[in-house]
Amino acid sequence: MKINLKNCTEEELWKYVATHLKAKGIDTILVGGAVVSIYSEGIYKSGDLDFVLGSMFTKGLPEAMKGIGFIQHGRHYIHPECDHLFVEFPGSFPLGIGEDYPIQPDEKEVHGNIIKILSPTDCVKDRLATYMYFKDRDGLDQAVLVSKKQPVNMGSIEKWCKGENHVEVFKEFIKLMKNEHSP
Repeated sequence: MKINLKNCTEEELWKYVATHLKAKGIDTILVGGAVVSIYSEGIYKSGDLDFVLGSMFTKGLPEAMKGIGFIQHGRHYIHPECDHLFVEFPGSFPLGIGEDYPIQPDEKEVHGNIIKILSPTDCVKDRLATYMYFKDRDGLDQAVLVSKKQPVNMGSIEKWCKGENHVEVFKEFIKLMKNEHSP
């Protein structure tokens, strides 16, 4: 699989990196802002891709990333031709959002490989969690953006917010969803 690294999107880079790693036996799940970028159809730009490793016993990650030109700099993997995006591996499976885990990611087939990404519903929960626990208003706006572009399970989101003891966040989210001038 070839891509133009100089101007690739988050989705193109996700598919490129995830299929390469999958072929090397390294399972990943895309999480974070890059998922928002993909589900918002490029309206939101994240600047990085966060992959959760499918196992805490992953070997050969630096070598596999080097195989496609990414060099490790601290916690980031950077490609000299891709100066607008970098890759990070912030954690390993089991993946959770707040008190809800393990999360079952969506699976996508790309060139015969199954790669994983948070579902739109779990992406919304993830973004709401950044608002709940880190007071990051951008997280709330991103949750609204994804919900306006993708089908999500509102009942599941409401139940999750109640389970996190943040019913008021769900109410604020619904209010913004109804507002025509929100993201």
